[in-house]
Amino acid sequence: MPESPTVPGTATATATGTTPGAITVAVAQPSCAEAGRPDTVAVNVERHARSVREAAARLVVFPELSLTGYDLAAPALDPADPRLGPLVAACAASGATALVGAPVAEPGGGESIATLAVTGEGAVVACRKSRLHGAEKDRFTPGEQPVVLELDGLRLGLAICADAADPAHAEETAALGMDAYVASTLYGAGPDQADRRDGHFRARAAAHGVWCVLATSAGASGEFPETSGGSGFWAPGGALVAQAGTAPGELVRAELSVP
Repeated sequence: MPESPTVPGTATATATGTTPGAITVAVAQPSCAEAGRPDTVAVNVERHARSVREAAARLVVFPELSLTGYDLAAPALDPADPRLGPLVAACAASGATALVGAPVAEPGGGESIATLAVTGEGAVVACRKSRLHGAEKDRFTPGEQPVVLELDGLRLGLAICADAADPAHAEETAALGMDAYVASTLYGAGPDQADRRDGHFRARAAAHGVWCVLATSAGASGEFPETSGGSGFWAPGGALVAQAGTAPGELVRAELSVP
């Protein structure tokens, strides 16, 4: 069984206002700075930090490639990059872990589409996208195994966009033992994509009897002039609990409790 990633600071951090077996989670869909600007990452980091401060949550989840936008030419981001400083500081002040998206370079060569786990102690790569599609395959290397992140005793299965669209990915992740399936994604705009988005997470929650947590882009992101929004939460069994609208800047919170 693959080991769960270790996130700095989670061993001693506690969640305010939660009970044992429960954490407060927020899903954020901040507006994304225009791709290709010299300050794209810095602007997005500041917006992420603002969301973390506003969320008052133990875990704050952001969309796929949230720090760069869906820009497949964006340079890889080092988890030690000093531009992440404002987000690290926001996590330190609030006791939060933030899951954010960026391209990263791999130690042995190649690059991945990744989710970084950011705490008050810094950032680490927590998950790599395994189901690449389209032009992503020209640049990136897929992740090789499912990942479960442990936070305050809860096991969070991580997914990035097309991972969650493939039922086999959730099955592989559930086999490791998970209390929630947490996805950072991007869906296109329009009712058909919204139905597809909601159907994916309703089905995963029903199939595996776990919470489903979705952070997805709203507004423009990189090469997409418009995306779906609709970040939200589905309870075990598939019932929708809370959901954002289509506008960028919205943030939704829920308490995830596990018996």
